[in-house]
Amino acid sequence: MRAGKSDGLVAELVDAVDSKSTGLAHLGSTPSEATIAIDTTLSGRIKRSDFDFDLPPGLIAQTPLPRRSASRLLLLDGARATWQDRRMDELPGLLAAGDLLVFNDTRVLPARMPARKLSGGRIELLLERPLEGARALVQLRDSKSVRPGMSLQTSGGLVRLLARRAPFWEVELPAEAVAFFEAHGLVPLPPYIARAAEPLDRERYQSLLARVPGAVAAPTASLHFDAALLTALAAHGIERSVITLHVGAGTFQPVRSESLEDHVMHSERYEVGAATVAAIARARAAGRRVVAVGTTVARALESAATASGPALAPARADTTLFILPGYRFQVIDALLTNFHLPQSTLLMLVAAFAGRQQVLAAYAHAVRERYRFFSYGDAMLVFPQASARTRGIL
Repeated sequence: MRAGKSDGLVAELVDAVDSKSTGLAHLGSTPSEATIAIDTTLSGRIKRSDFDFDLPPGLIAQTPLPRRSASRLLLLDGARATWQDRRMDELPGLLAAGDLLVFNDTRVLPARMPARKLSGGRIELLLERPLEGARALVQLRDSKSVRPGMSLQTSGGLVRLLARRAPFWEVELPAEAVAFFEAHGLVPLPPYIARAAEPLDRERYQSLLARVPGAVAAPTASLHFDAALLTALAAHGIERSVITLHVGAGTFQPVRSESLEDHVMHSERYEVGAATVAAIARARAAGRRVVAVGTTVARALESAATASGPALAPARADTTLFILPGYRFQVIDALLTNFHLPQSTLLMLVAAFAGRQQVLAAYAHAVRERYRFFSYGDAMLVFPQASARTRGIL
């Protein structure tokens, strides 16, 4: 084990990744009122630059490993400010019988759609959210000179622009949105993967537990689980349950304001069912841990706890919860997650759980040891700093 030393300098590292790889400007947030969980007792306000780190572009994973569970795993103990270099296939031995892994069972849609204006100009649609019938909210890339009433030609037929719903467009499709994109869309690889989608991505940019179509980006922590690892976890007595949170294009939205109180968090749909609430209650009653597989699971469970009051209850809603250091987690005891973009809201959530200095120091170690970053990269298993947890909602 190696101690993670936080000397105050890590947060001052200069970002080596330009704005195109830390979240493309054309990917925005849905207009909504953000819920900001922030510690107002800190000296001064938390700033975007407090979550910067130096990342050589060569560490951004461009392809998946041949085997899902072959990834490296950085074990971070936020309470002790220590870390260990482990492997993903060691996870069963790092948990205990009765611990509960909670996965996100959202299924990624082939949400990219090349199109042409009838005048000939190229344009691309990126699905944000299916609406009723044959309507949808989409992002338009290279959307100059477009207006309501205009039609775009796609391989599946004409798409008509109905109205601007900033930063999205409401469109009418030739068919129901999920069926249309499933038939004609392309895999929506993140903007920092600098290659075209390949047939392999149809399988690998999708969790084995994906069931409910609706996401436009993968809940990437779950990509590390293959059949062999799931079998090994079950053999160790580790339980499994699911929530659904449909990841939207806003997950790649950069934080543009230095003051985080000015950031409007993107909205995402989630559902926490009665079976998962019951599984969490059983784990708690037995003194076992609830492990969120990914920040999307953490966000869904914490949103449900916030919405339900003194006791966790089933919930189905949209969430704009923005978790920053100072937040007290009500549900989760551990977090399995990938490495995240500098200055991103996902990195801020992890920092709220394990401590900003501890997380940034661990990231600096991961850079030195050449871990693979982002969607197809390696993973972390994170245990919280003492001040991050609040017991008693169950």
